[in-house]
Amino acid sequence: MTDYDLQAYATQCKNACWIGEHLDAHTTQKIGTRAFKAAQRYQFRTGGRPRFKPKWKSLASLEGKSNATGLRWRNDHLEWNGLTLKAIYDRKDPHGVQAFALQNPVKYCRLIRRMLNGKTRWFVQLILAGVPKWKDKNPVGQGKSAIDIGPSTLAAVSDTGAFLVQFCANVPNLQKAIRRIQRAMDRSKRGSNPDHGTLKKQVNGRRLQWVFTNGYRRLRTKLRELHRLLAAYRRSEHGRLANHVIALGDTVMAEKLSYKAFQRLFGKSVRDRAPGEFMEHLRRKAASAGGEVIEFPTRTTKLSQSCQCGTVVKKPLSKRWHDCSCGVRAQRDLYSAYLALHVREDGGVWKLDTESAREGWCAVESLLGKAVSGAIQAAKGEPLPASFGIRARDRAVLSQNDVAAEEDFGWCNHIASARVARAGKTSERNTGTPRL
Repeated sequence: MTDYDLQAYATQCKNACWIGEHLDAHTTQKIGTRAFKAAQRYQFRTGGRPRFKPKWKSLASLEGKSNATGLRWRNDHLEWNGLTLKAIYDRKDPHGVQAFALQNPVKYCRLIRRMLNGKTRWFVQLILAGVPKWKDKNPVGQGKSAIDIGPSTLAAVSDTGAFLVQFCANVPNLQKAIRRIQRAMDRSKRGSNPDHGTLKKQVNGRRLQWVFTNGYRRLRTKLRELHRLLAAYRRSEHGRLANHVIALGDTVMAEKLSYKAFQRLFGKSVRDRAPGEFMEHLRRKAASAGGEVIEFPTRTTKLSQSCQCGTVVKKPLSKRWHDCSCGVRAQRDLYSAYLALHVREDGGVWKLDTESAREGWCAVESLLGKAVSGAIQAAKGEPLPASFGIRARDRAVLSQNDVAAEEDFGWCNHIASARVARAGKTSERNTGTPRL
């Protein structure tokens, strides 16, 4: 069965019932295409099992195939089957994004229904030709940058800057509220369906008929609103962090991780922060800025276990600082991001270029120290995530001047001392001055 077969079947279903008076041919064909793509993703294991809408549930979105027929955008309103829907604009439009977008030709429209605080709101999405506007307030760095992303932290490093932040720090923690509502919904569902407690989903080949009270529906509306708030905060945080990363460099190096494994290990944290969705957002942002995101496998690079001196030591997740006998000491996530800057592809195999990492370390060591100090100052006395590896009693020491900290340890200081010693030996040998 092909996409066109499903489109033809959807048209037959439309013409055979009352819905044919409300749907046009192009919108119906696009619904068939959505069903085909859902089944195709499941077949190739790139998506979950399709969940088709039952007859008592309506679709949350509809879209056309072009702006010529069906759903059509005309100047300042949407036209569809005799309806004229006026749009509400953002009157302020502080960055000129709306005015810039409306100058481009419209390819097709999408009508979306959303629930806000239990009330239905309708939105129109315009799919436009061209490229999106890049806001002037968001600078674009030139060159390479690298990130190390975790369930609750994000570290980014380039040759000119570095930062360590809590991943999606402004997303509210609604886990307790969500769990409380879910428990109340479960109690209501069991109370209104006392005979379904020990039964399976089907009895004699027929699905169970559940009774939902008005209280259950109100709780479901509250739960939907909490998840909508989480999605809105998460989307805003993803955009802010993506702009921060691209400000360091438009070519972003990152490890290719399994975010499904993240879900198994850190379920609630991944649900609230969605690192996989952030990476998709970062790819779009980098492409819009003229750059790209380059992902490499972890099997051959092993950045969290490697040092620039060539030593590879497996470390537990509880160890949050890289401390090598060669003199290199740095926060684990920041150091992994730094090493990602020096990953190269050689004959189809991605490897860490340790020589390049050693050459660039002296210029970046102070940047990593400033990133740790910046993370402590940004916390403003609040507790930091355990993944930072910064305890409360260590804050005063780590927030001191980076120069004073480097006097105690550091790869560059060892190298400088060795060079001074070698220079002293050479001068003594050349001048004949006896060694003291």
